[in-house]
Amino acid sequence: MTEGKPVSGSEPPTAVKCLVWDLDNTLWRGTLLEDGEVLPFEWVRDVITTLDERGILQSVASKNDHDHAWARLEALGLAEYFVLPHISWGPKSEAVRAIAERLNFAHRAMAFVDDQPAERAEVAYRLPEVRCYPAEDVAGLTGLPEFSPAVVTVDSRQRRTMYQSGFRRDAERAEFSGPDEEFLRTLDIRMAIARATERELSRVEELTLRTSQMNATGVHYPDSVLRGLLTDPAHEVLVITMADRFGPHGAVGIVLLERHPKVWHLKLLATSCRVVSYGAGSTVLNWLADQAARAGVHLAADFRRTDRNRMMEVAYRFAGFADTTCGCTSALAVPGEEGVERLHLTPAVQPAPTTLRLTAPELADAALPHSR
Repeated sequence: MTEGKPVSGSEPPTAVKCLVWDLDNTLWRGTLLEDGEVLPFEWVRDVITTLDERGILQSVASKNDHDHAWARLEALGLAEYFVLPHISWGPKSEAVRAIAERLNFAHRAMAFVDDQPAERAEVAYRLPEVRCYPAEDVAGLTGLPEFSPAVVTVDSRQRRTMYQSGFRRDAERAEFSGPDEEFLRTLDIRMAIARATERELSRVEELTLRTSQMNATGVHYPDSVLRGLLTDPAHEVLVITMADRFGPHGAVGIVLLERHPKVWHLKLLATSCRVVSYGAGSTVLNWLADQAARAGVHLAADFRRTDRNRMMEVAYRFAGFADTTCGCTSALAVPGEEGVERLHLTPAVQPAPTTLRLTAPELADAALPHSR
């Protein structure tokens, strides 16, 4: 494996979602246990804050005494930037693996930086999809394409704090003795489904780029395409946001829906993996089924299997979508793209969700394409 390089030379590199830092002679100059009050390299703080503003999470995998190293990071004003730090004497590949699993990130979305070739080699051998960078490359990381997301949104800038809030939710859930449904009710979850505006397009595009596990087709819709759909009266571009008593989750989902007289075509549903446990995908699908039933139309949904979206297929099947068709889908004359299955649902009116408060537009009342 070539350090810091994408596997395929002609394709753009996969975006890094989390960078894992070594500490000694990587983040700071010297060895903590030998040199005492070590100081960070002069470029480190700027790299950390820039990546944080871009929505790239950062963590630590360091062979050190945890309390000593964490106290030093706190004294330097850097501890707040790191989620799920692993400071111990175990293999760094195990630390990186544990961080990825906790974040629910694919290994190809992880990166690791260390001054020691042996440590980088150990991570690269155990986790071949993780990109490894030598410490001398740290100053230039922010200029690399894999660390330069196409869009930076309000949600990007608060991604770290949203994940940290999520860890506090998880800790409270671990102490809660009742069933999951009761715990969800204690969170005071609010979900809003709303028609996207031009101001929100960057957030919508980012969702199509970053979401893989709960993405029904894996298709990325660039800004130019989304703008065209916004002005097309037959299309609904819907953005899903969530919040609870711990704070905002931000934009967590997107729906692209094309309405025909007898059938609604769900081209894309994507939701963040951060809200899987809240049933966000199922809630949106039930709402769509309810709206379609009230409008007296059939629902057809595109689905393309990827190596990451098995959970989204489960959500579709659990909502009642199946491979069978019916006569009313003849209005949907456009064939599916290669590799895309078209799933079907004869919708029925659905009860209101019981674990969250939902606000959403009345698509069923829009007999004619809505004007914007």
